[in-house]
Amino acid sequence: MILHVNHLQPGVAARASELLATLLGLVDEGLIDPRLLPGLRVHLDWIQYRANFREPVTVRRALDGRGRPAALAEIAVDLRQAESGGLRDALRRALRAVGGDEDAGAPVPLDDFVPMRQSVIWRFNRLFWQRVADWEAATGRSFEAALPGGRSDAVHPEAVADAVGEFWALLRDLDKRGRLPAELFVLEIGAGSGQRAALWLDRFQALDEERGTGYYPRLRVLLGDYSATALERAAAAVARHGELVSLIALDALNPLRALAFLRYKVLHVHLTNVYDNLPCDELVRRDGRLYLVETRAYVSAAAARELAAAFGIPPDGLPAAVARLLEVGPEALGDRARGTAFWRAVWAALRLEERLVGVEHPAQVALPPGLRPEHLEDLLAEAPDDVRFHLSWGAAESFANTLPLLHPYGYLHVQDIFVTAMHEYRQGFRGPGKLDGSVVNWVNGVLLKAVGARAGYDVHFAPFRYRPGARTSILYTTPRE
Repeated sequence: MILHVNHLQPGVAARASELLATLLGLVDEGLIDPRLLPGLRVHLDWIQYRANFREPVTVRRALDGRGRPAALAEIAVDLRQAESGGLRDALRRALRAVGGDEDAGAPVPLDDFVPMRQSVIWRFNRLFWQRVADWEAATGRSFEAALPGGRSDAVHPEAVADAVGEFWALLRDLDKRGRLPAELFVLEIGAGSGQRAALWLDRFQALDEERGTGYYPRLRVLLGDYSATALERAAAAVARHGELVSLIALDALNPLRALAFLRYKVLHVHLTNVYDNLPCDELVRRDGRLYLVETRAYVSAAAARELAAAFGIPPDGLPAAVARLLEVGPEALGDRARGTAFWRAVWAALRLEERLVGVEHPAQVALPPGLRPEHLEDLLAEAPDDVRFHLSWGAAESFANTLPLLHPYGYLHVQDIFVTAMHEYRQGFRGPGKLDGSVVNWVNGVLLKAVGARAGYDVHFAPFRYRPGARTSILYTTPRE
């Protein structure tokens, strides 16, 4: 049995010691076949997201590349959720599950085991952004209120001012060299409430007037989002800038599809907390072997009974009711308010069961657009021997489909939560978590470096220095020499 301490959270030593003492006591009692112990890994985590997809104690079984049971098994404990009173029973059930005993209180699955990027959680995520107004009406607060500090880093005044200054400096440099286009295209993907765009435009207009450069009237600002609610709010926020702004319905995974007419024309593209909200896969390396993480969404038997009682849905009818919700929206339950309450209750109860499926060779791993097997091999060469990391599919796909929009002197500017070196995956939980009704995941910045290099760009990261303690980083691109 191997112990992994996957966090640096202070003040939990006593809880971890109690857990280990309890676990070793149960092993001494013979609750697990001694032959299984060499393949058992115990992971101590601290999940910073109060709302997440994990039980306090979780079991992960492994399969080989042919779908047969493998020796590897993992018990993962979230020390933040683990309570002393129920710890012994939870660990007892986990040890029995490692040995193949099924829990009598079987959960209610909401989908099948699939790679994480195909999980039903992403349909919930999309529903949230499509029907965010219904969610906010039920909670009585805006989605920004769920963010750290109650607002988005996108609207930090100093950060916006610096971003405007950098863009103005680029325009001035191009102007001096006689290379400034007649129209100055700027794109923001993920318009949100439109507040950042409004602040950016206000600041740019003021700077342009102060310096007398006449660039402001030449701006052509495009705000893109797939949420109709977001586009409506953004339109109201930037209304004072009139015809300089256009709003476009687009999918963040492929901006090029909607904006092909702007290929090689956009001088500046900005995104804030978009990549961390896009589908991803996860890979695990243990003892030199590679595994793909597959997940199955479920609600516990107890939660299913509570949902059935509260909404008049038989427990065996819960998966069908959830499927209708995701297809139709809250109206699927007849009354919108009742449907929204059901949606929120299911989301709160939803958890992910995980299993590890063996991969014989990195070439067998499905990779995001813009990546090849040798890129994965490079990531693995840089990574620690035992590691779990993201294949940030959605972020890589969006990134690869945005770079062709850039003007030869243009640049991409992204504020998000990035892992910038593979060893960082050994230093804490990186998602997924729940943020209000959406999914939040750290983004594999090392992966994006590989995508950028293949497209002819260097990718850089800088800390977000505007909010003390912020985990946000700023990604920006420069053309490769």
